[in-house]
This record gives sequence, structure tokens and C-alpha cells, in this order.
Amino acid sequence: MKVILLGASGMVGQGVLIECLRDPRVERVLSLGRSPSGRQDPKLSEQVHADLYDLSAVEESLRGYDACFYCLGVSSVGMNETDYTRISYDMTMAVAETLVRLNPGMTFIYVTGAGTDSSEQGRSMWARVKGRTENALLRLPFKAVYLFRPGGIQPLHGVRPKVGWIRAIYTATAPLLSFLAKHAPGAMTTSERIGQAMIDATASGGPSRILESRDINREALQGSSRP
Repeated sequence: MKVILLGASGMVGQGVLIECLRDPRVERVLSLGRSPSGRQDPKLSEQVHADLYDLSAVEESLRGYDACFYCLGVSSVGMNETDYTRISYDMTMAVAETLVRLNPGMTFIYVTGAGTDSSEQGRSMWARVKGRTENALLRLPFKAVYLFRPGGIQPLHGVRPKVGWIRAIYTATAPLLSFLAKHAPGAMTTSERIGQAMIDATASGGPSRILESRDINREALQGSSRP
């Protein structure tokens, strides 16, 4: 498969990129974003583009892909709903609407988070916005749309959060995260499993349109056991 990856420099995107480069089912990866991923590999190409709200200038480079793994996102801490919507909804939909037009047979996988509000009516601002985004993506005519809602994530293989204070938290809690990833699969997953589950859902189909941590872990395990 040929994959477009957004958010390759973030924690989730770093982990997904590593798995794409390791997995023989992935033939090529295009990292699309406002900055380079920082990695080099024969399977990896980069499309640096400053304005993800308007991809018209780079459309020709986005044709012929089988999947988009959308791992781009920001924390809602300190943001108002208008600004958070601009990034989490408007940008996501601008990318998705372009890609479905160019690649109607594409699988689109979007990373949200545990607690996302599909009703769009809850009290949590970020959960409402993410729920609205999920619902809009499901209405697009992709081959398939999968919504990944991980809870806690243990970063593996050198993956590190970009934001300093978040990185410090992950460093301080690393032993706990490792324990929970092994013993609380309903609440925790890893950056490795998220990448593996995305690839397997694209290659073989996911168990449902929404995958929580337990589903992500199960999908990753099933993928690793396939011949």
C-alpha cells in the first residue's frame, strides 16, 4: 500500500511512521506537513507545504495513494473553541475533502482520543469538536474511514512528544505507562500498536469504524499474526 501521513513529527505520527517504514505491506510513505519529518528512508518522501487548508498547489503529488493516516493535532489547553475548531475541524476536513476527490478508493484513518463526543452536545469543548470532525469524516465517500480513539499512549522506539512539558510528564511516568500498557489494554496502548493497527485496518479491514485502545491493541496483535 501507499500511505500519506500527516503529523509525522508528533508523538503518534512518529510511531506510525516507524511502523510504516518497517512493515513490508507499505510500499511508500508520503509525509505531508508544514515541516519535514526529520527521517530519511528509501520508502519515505516529503511534501512540505505551509498551508494545509489549501492543497491545490500540491494536488498532483497526492494522487495514487491507498490510505491517509491523519495523526496531526494539537492540545486544547489554553485554546478557545473557535481556534481549536480551526485546527481540529477545518484543517482536517480541508485535507480529507481534497484526498477523497483525488483518491476515492482511499482508506482514511483519523486519530482523535478517548472520550470524543459523537453527539457533539457534551460539555467538553475538545470532545465536541473532535466528535463533529469524526461525524463529518464518516459522511465522506472514502472506501473506509476508521476513527482511532486511544486513551493513554506509551511511546516506544525513541518516539518523544514535541511539547516540552508533555515530554517531561511522559519521562516521569515512563515506568507506570509501561505497566499499564501491559496490564490495562482497555485504557492504554503504545505508539507501535497504533501504527500496526492502522496498517492492518487498511490492509484487511478494521473490526468497526471506531477503535478504542482495546480494539487498537487487538487489531495490532491480529496483524502481527497474519501470514
